Amino acid sequence: MKNTYKYLLLILLGIFLFPKHTNAQELSETPTDDLGNVSDAYQENFFEALKQRGIENHELALEALKKAEKAAKKDPKLEAPVFFEIGKNLISVRRYRDGEAYLRRVLDIEGQKLDVMEVLYDLYYQEQDYNSAITLVKELIVFDEDYKEDLANLYSRTKQYDKALEVLDELDESWGESDYRNALRTQIYRTTGNSTGEIEKLEERIDGSKKKEKDYLNLIFLYSEQDNPEKAFETAQELLKQYPKSKLVHLALYKFYLDEGKTKEALQSMDIVFETDDIDLKSKYRVLGDFIQFVNTNPQYEDRLEKTVSQFFEENSGLVYEKLGDYYVEKERKEEALKFYEKGIVIDTDNFSLLKNTLLLQIDFNKFSEAETLSSKSLEIFPAQPLLYLLNGVANNGLQKPDAALESLELGVDFVIDNPKMEKDFYIQLRDAYQQKGDTKKAADFDKKATAINLAN
Repeated sequence: MKNTYKYLLLILLGIFLFPKHTNAQELSETPTDDLGNVSDAYQENFFEALKQRGIENHELALEALKKAEKAAKKDPKLEAPVFFEIGKNLISVRRYRDGEAYLRRVLDIEGQKLDVMEVLYDLYYQEQDYNSAITLVKELIVFDEDYKEDLANLYSRTKQYDKALEVLDELDESWGESDYRNALRTQIYRTTGNSTGEIEKLEERIDGSKKKEKDYLNLIFLYSEQDNPEKAFETAQELLKQYPKSKLVHLALYKFYLDEGKTKEALQSMDIVFETDDIDLKSKYRVLGDFIQFVNTNPQYEDRLEKTVSQFFEENSGLVYEKLGDYYVEKERKEEALKFYEKGIVIDTDNFSLLKNTLLLQIDFNKFSEAETLSSKSLEIFPAQPLLYLLNGVANNGLQKPDAALESLELGVDFVIDNPKMEKDFYIQLRDAYQQKGDTKKAADFDKKATAINLAN
């Protein structure tokens, strides 16, 4: 067994002592594989530490590592892997500064050791010590140029925006563009309010050989934000010239047509947006929101709105039906709102706001049987939501089922915290349930409890 320990230890030490990449700038010379005498105490405690760390017993791992450190007898080759393990275990128990100190001791022994530097970088990033992370990432770039993207991100986080943009430009020049870098650049422009810089960059892209629909679209939105509709529409027309079959362009065109009062063209563009798979649901929801606002002032298009929803969103999130329901609630047309809420909740059973709106309107229209069924099923998903117990109790009281109402109300009232209005509603429903049972004493008790709660105006 001891020979097995020694064999495994030699492998681990070999992996640790030889860097993944050799580089002229490394601070230490390449070590040899002459490990000297490795004592049984060192082996056993080192591997005990690995075992304890593997099962997340970090304190026991640290105890074993301290024994291994002692057994190393100041031999740097043996101390380095011990210090590395100590550092990782200390980080796991959130002793970040102590962990950092041990990782630094390893680097003092081994020089620029990639594995150690990566753990140290993760520590700095986790602790949001971005300045220290920048210093370290500059060293990591020597091993892996992918870290240049990290450097740009870190410059952005430390508000060194000019340096971040400089690194991003260098990477685009060397590697070509990427969605991640474009998004980071856009974020910097938005943060600094440098919309002119963003526009110039996008114009540069679409003037180049690799024209992208998304760049045109982003430029259109930027012109729109700058209240330059002429330039935005001109860019949209240019996009259509480059991509005659573009679907994305209609994310912008429908807006122009609505603003110009060209309803027919606007509706055609909306239909294209809703029909295509090239456009994500989030963008479609935004268009639907604009459509609902349009219908709000042009109610003659309500039938078209409902047709659009049923045709293009039938299999999608209940959020669409919730938006339609909200529209009709605002119009004081609650019966129509309930129709859409009920369609939505069938699709999106764990949407709590949609669930609440559906139940409240069902009870408002005395649809107690439907409310009882829906609230009972929903309690399986939200077992700690007092509102569902309350509405279930209201529904059962409406159905003249006081025992079922009491069961739900007495269970749910225990979940009410710092909500005197809801607590009062529970007591009123408990009073009503006991009145149905003919228990006037308990009914009076809960009536007193309800009356005792004075709600602020």
